[in-house]
Amino acid sequence: MKKKQKDSNRIKEKGFTLIEMLIVMVIIGLLAALVGPRMFGKVEKSKQKAAKAQIALFETALDTYRLDVGKYPTTDMELQALRVRPEDVEKWDGPYLPKEIPLDPWGHSYEYRSPGEHGEYDILSLGADGSPGGDGVDVDIVSWKDIGG
Repeated sequence: MKKKQKDSNRIKEKGFTLIEMLIVMVIIGLLAALVGPRMFGKVEKSKQKAAKAQIALFETALDTYRLDVGKYPTTDMELQALRVRPEDVEKWDGPYLPKEIPLDPWGHSYEYRSPGEHGEYDILSLGADGSPGGDGVDVDIVSWKDIGG
C-alpha cells in the first residue's frame, strides 16, 4: 500500500505548471526584445564589411589585370574580364579571380565603371536597398572610401 502512495506522489511532481511556463515565456520574450535588435544590427554591419572585403579582392585582381594588359577593363567589359578573356585583349593571363564574380551580400550585382568618377575605376555595391545613396543599412559600399566614411 505504501508503494502505491509513493508512485502517485511521484506522478504529481512531474512537469511544469502553467504559471511556470508563462514566466519562462515572458523571460524569453524580454531577452529577445533586448538582444534581437543588437544582433540584427551586427548582421547588417557584417554584410557591409563583407562587401568591402569583396571590393578589395576585386581591386587586387584589377591591379594584376592592369599589370598584364597595361590598362584596366572598360565599363563595357565589366568585372567579368577578370574571369574570361575579352576578345580584343592580347596579354591577358587570367583568370584573375579563382571563382565566379559573386553578388554583393544583399544579392545584387556589383557596379564597375572605368574610367571612374573617383579614380581609374569605381566599384560599388548599392547596399541593402539596391538603389543609389542611403544611410545605415542602405548605405552604398564603394571602392573610393571606407565604410561610413
